[in-house]
Amino acid sequence: MRDETSALVAPSRELFNRLRPVAREIFTATFGRDFETAPFEAFCDGVYGPQGSMMRDFDDPSVEWQVATSRGEPIGYAKLTPLRAPFSDASAGALELQQLYVLQDWHGLGVADRLMEWALSAARQRGADEVYLTVFDHNERAKRFYARYGFAEVGRCTFTLGDLVDDDRIWRAQLRSGDPLPA
Repeated sequence: MRDETSALVAPSRELFNRLRPVAREIFTATFGRDFETAPFEAFCDGVYGPQGSMMRDFDDPSVEWQVATSRGEPIGYAKLTPLRAPFSDASAGALELQQLYVLQDWHGLGVADRLMEWALSAARQRGADEVYLTVFDHNERAKRFYARYGFAEVGRCTFTLGDLVDDDRIWRAQLRSGDPLPA
């Protein structure tokens, strides 16, 4: 039986190392069926492997992480970075919610909401006026979730994996220090 309580924590290296395979599992469950196996596995190795970009981002002081845990085990995470999405009209100091993922068994239980609230609060604390993210054009569930937090589409970009080029959307939320978070 799943314990339906969770906590948010800034990850230690040990917790982060336990998060990486969970992050790969979430990404695979979300997008694995959309890509050819060999390029997908190569991409995942380059992101989630011991020398992958996820590990490099953990060691980058400009990147903030928050991990959702249940009984000390990772069940989701959020990553806030300096803006990396290709959007030229961003304000100085804009940040990007580059990843927010939760294990499917935890969908609908408020874990993603808590991670989003953390990300927006952390962005405000860093003085950001805007937070950006990219989302796969056909990920309607994610787009509805982001819209609840004031994000709206402002541009387009592509995501390339192997020979497949996906159409992604760039979304932005404009922050003001006194803005309440949605209920």
